[in-house]
This record gives sequence, structure tokens and C-alpha cells, in this order.
Amino acid sequence: MNLSMSQVARPLTADQSVVIPQEISRLAALPEVQSALQWFRDQEAEFARWQMDLARIPAPPFGEKARAEWVGEQFRALGIKRLGRDKIGNAFGFRIGKQDAVVSISAHLDTVFPANTPLNVRQQGAKLYGPGISDNAAGVTALLAIAAAFENFNLPHEASLLFLGNVGEEGEGDLRGMRYIFSDSEWKDSIQTSLVLDGAGTDTIVAEALGSRRFEVTVRGPGGHSWSDFGVPNPIVALGRAIHLFSQTRVPSSPKTTFNIGVIRGGTSVNSIPESASMRVDIRSSSASEIDRLDLELRRAIDQSIQEEETRSSQLRETSHYRSGLTAEMAPIGNRPGGELDPNARALQIARAVDAHLGNNAQVQRASTDANIPISMGREAIAIGAGGNGGGAHTLQEWFDPTDRALGLTRILLISLALAGARR
Repeated sequence: MNLSMSQVARPLTADQSVVIPQEISRLAALPEVQSALQWFRDQEAEFARWQMDLARIPAPPFGEKARAEWVGEQFRALGIKRLGRDKIGNAFGFRIGKQDAVVSISAHLDTVFPANTPLNVRQQGAKLYGPGISDNAAGVTALLAIAAAFENFNLPHEASLLFLGNVGEEGEGDLRGMRYIFSDSEWKDSIQTSLVLDGAGTDTIVAEALGSRRFEVTVRGPGGHSWSDFGVPNPIVALGRAIHLFSQTRVPSSPKTTFNIGVIRGGTSVNSIPESASMRVDIRSSSASEIDRLDLELRRAIDQSIQEEETRSSQLRETSHYRSGLTAEMAPIGNRPGGELDPNARALQIARAVDAHLGNNAQVQRASTDANIPISMGREAIAIGAGGNGGGAHTLQEWFDPTDRALGLTRILLISLALAGARR
């Protein structure tokens, strides 16, 4: 999850500003809810064990099966009776309510790290360390803790609850797990609200979906020997020119717009003119028109770099050795839809009321999360952190501090109860 662009909180309507906070206070005072909140405070050792056990299981994009199986085993151990994995690999547990409506509570299983990444997961004092320990082992741990609270304390809910460990949130996963839930799953039409648990913290409410486009750009040429074929157009040089040209593209600060070249590949040896070179490019903006503009600028940079490298090589070549023919392909590898939750949406009002009840200061922000999919479809969804604090996301030095984890879990539980229409 990457955050950007905070939004000033809008006030509740007159009726909602009274009714929703009263409902949150009522829920928080229920004896079984009080017992669950105390249980959160007592179970930190177990939560840390869950979190480290999960983080030790590799889960690169499209390689989440082992983690999904582990989460399924935890759902079974918690006593959830309806559970399984769907055809795309999402792990789910389902708790039936009195209504047909469903509230989805989800956390993504995948990480950004390749399958062979050393997972040096460890605990030093209270803090936990290791790749993915916060993003999103913290979120999955919170998912299990909330599911356990509903099972252990028989917490009330009118709507059914879908506990979901979903695949494909990171990178090239392109939100495929959540896309499946809202396009092909048995719950696609009955989910009324989605609560996404992503990373650590309690200081944000993601209610604005950050759109993005991702491409793999590949330049191909005839290749050859660095000595005998000198002058043959070089795909790496052409790609370097494209990077230089595109990096000079101006972007506005408002609407915030960014681009990144995150991966470069190509070549076989130092004395070979490569036959191909590629890069992966990420474009993001809160404005769809800015994404379109950067898409066009990238294409222009690629076309110009091909022309310039062909011209350069024609000036260097020995005619008998010259082979022309650079080509470029710009293949889409990700397209995350953007959107904004209505500021009067019930899910957002409930989250704000819970924060007010807990004395927790949180800002509405824009980010790219699993919530992009339902928000882009006009459905209610928010993404929040799992409590505690984290840092070093997407690096081998990632860490998680469980201080205030119980606050995060309390926040998630009260939001979940209110969304599901708890009655007693």
C-alpha cells in the first residue's frame, strides 16, 4: 500500500453525527465486546507468533498458495465452519448472519519479494523484523484476530461476514484477487461494504483510490559482437535514451502525479551487443487525464529513442556489417482503476465515529489498495491499518512494532460490528 494526498475530513450530517456515535458507544459497552477487547490486550504473544509464522512463508506475486493454505488452516482452528479457497487462490472463511448482505473483511497475502528472497524473520525485544512482516503479515494477523473474536465471543452481526485472505494485491498481481471477488465470486453482488486491512498503523482511512498504469517496455534488435558488429543499433542504448527522455517529463504537484522506472533487464555479456532490453514503468496519478498524458509521453520517448539510436548506428556502421531493425513493444502489466468514496458513505462515517470514540486521530488519504476495485465500481470500501507501527515496507529491513496493536484491533472490531449491524 502506498499513500498520498490527504483530504480534509468532512462533517457528518446532523442526524448521523448523533446516531452513529451513539451506536458505536452502545457496541463498545456490550459485555461480549468488552471481553473481546480485553482478549486483544492479552494475546500479543500469540499474535506475534501468527505474524512471524506467516512471514516465513514465501508469497511472491502468483505464488501465494502456501500462505493461502496456512490461513485456511488457521480459519479451521478458529472454528469457522464454512471455509475454503476459490479458483483464483483466495482463502476465505464465512460466518452466516441474519441478512443476505455481506461485509467483507480482507487482507492481502502476497508480498513484493521474489520466491528466493531470504526471509530472515525474527523478534528482537517486542519488535518483529523480516520482509513483509508489516505489509502485509500485520494485516493478515489482524484478519485472524477479528475472525477469532467473532468466533470466541459469539459477537453479534446481522450481515454475514466474509473473512478473506486474498491474492494479487502487490505489483503485477494487479489486484487480481479482489477483481475476482467482485466479478466472478458467489459474493460479488451481495457484498455491501469492504473493509481492507493493509499494513500497520491507525492514522489513516483510505477512501480515495489511487489509479495507476504499469508497462513493460521491450526494445529488440539484431544483436552482435561488440567488435565485429560495432555500429549495430543497441537496444540498451535505445532504452537508456528513452529513460533519459521520459525522466524529463514534467508532472504537476496537484493533482499529484508520479512515475517510476523500477526494473531494467537486458544483455548477455560485456562484449555482446544485446538482442533485447526491457524496463518496467509505473505511472500514478489522482487524475485519469494525467495518467493518459504520461502514457503518451512514455510512448513518445520510446519512439524518439528508437529513431535516435538508428541514426547514431547508421553514422558509425561499416556498410557491410550494418543490420538495422530496432523494434519496441510497450505491453501493459497493470491497470488499477481510481475513484473516490462518497464523503457521506456509511463506511466512512462509521470509521470516523469509531476514531472519535477511541480518541484516535486519523486522516482520509488516497492510496492504491485492494479497495480500488470496489470503490471504482461505486461500492463502499475503505482500507485501514492493523495497528502497531511499521517501517521499511518493500525492503529486507522491514519491521513492525506491536505497541498499540490492541488499539488497531479495537478500531477494526468496532468498525466491523457497526458495518454488520450488530444487534442484541
